[in-house]
This record gives sequence, structure tokens and C-alpha cells, in this order.
Amino acid sequence: MAETKDTKEPKWFAVHTYSGYEKKVKANIDKTIENRHLEEQIIEVRVPMHEVTELKNGAYKTSLKKMFPGYVFINMIMNDDTWYVVRNTRGVTGFVGPGSKPVPLSDAEMLPLGVAKDHVQVDFEKGDTIRVIAGAWAETIGVIQSMNTQKQTVTINVELFGRETPVEISFAEVKKI
Repeated sequence: MAETKDTKEPKWFAVHTYSGYEKKVKANIDKTIENRHLEEQIIEVRVPMHEVTELKNGAYKTSLKKMFPGYVFINMIMNDDTWYVVRNTRGVTGFVGPGSKPVPLSDAEMLPLGVAKDHVQVDFEKGDTIRVIAGAWAETIGVIQSMNTQKQTVTINVELFGRETPVEISFAEVKKI
């Protein structure tokens, strides 16, 4: 890891895993992020899926399949801590790159995975009241508790099962009231 310089900008990295362990690796890394409070350094862990329609027993069946079996994609700020956490996660065999030097993926390589660098311009900030205009929480009104500009999300509290519950929603799905 000594060769890789610490960077402040998060980049996407491909991580090789044991075949069939992709979702387990994602779950383990997500749990470690939460336990070690690395939310600001490891932004997102993704196992890209796509819909496949197959003919089975004379009927068409649609299911989700992994786009890249054996790989997990991680948007993170590369430093000694994040490298160690990911590299030592059960099921991870290593980063994609020469030797032990992880190589970030380019924006062009991430585009087919549905990850674009489009940054939504926002006219709201923490404490503002917003209306959710799309998604599962459409028409919900809430006060912004926190904002994550790297993930392009806001967190609002919604009433769920009789109590206030924080929900993370994309910038693109909210509008200032």
C-alpha cells in the first residue's frame, strides 16, 4: 500500500472476491463502515445487477443476475485505513491493479454501471423543509437533518411505525418548499 498516495477525492475501485461471495462481501464491508464510522471515507459499495429474461419450463422468467460475477465496486477515498479494511474483509481476494497497487476506475468505465458524475445543483441546505417528488417517499415532507454532497443525498426524518426514522433520499428526488 505504500506506493498509493492518500487522496481526498473518492474514486471507484474494483475488488475481486470469491465467486458467489459478492453480496456477502458487500454486507461485510457495509457493516465495517458502520462499526468503524468510515461513512465519510467509504462512500458506496455496489454489486451491479441487470435483469435477464430466461425461458424455463416453457415460461419466461425475469431475474436479476450479477453483471460482473466475482467483483464488487467500491467508491472510496483510498488511504491506509480504507485499504486495510477492504483488503482484509472475508471473501476479498484483492484489489484490481498491478501487484498490491489498486487502480481507480475511470468515469467512462463506471458509466455502463449507471454511475455518472452528474452533480445536481441544489438550492437547499440543512434545516430546510423539503418535499420528496419521486421514489418510495414521494409527497413526503420533511426537514433536512444532514446532507452528503459526495453521495448526493439528504437525510430527513419520516414517521414510520409511529416513530421518527431517518431516511436517505437522492438530491434529484427532493424539492425545497
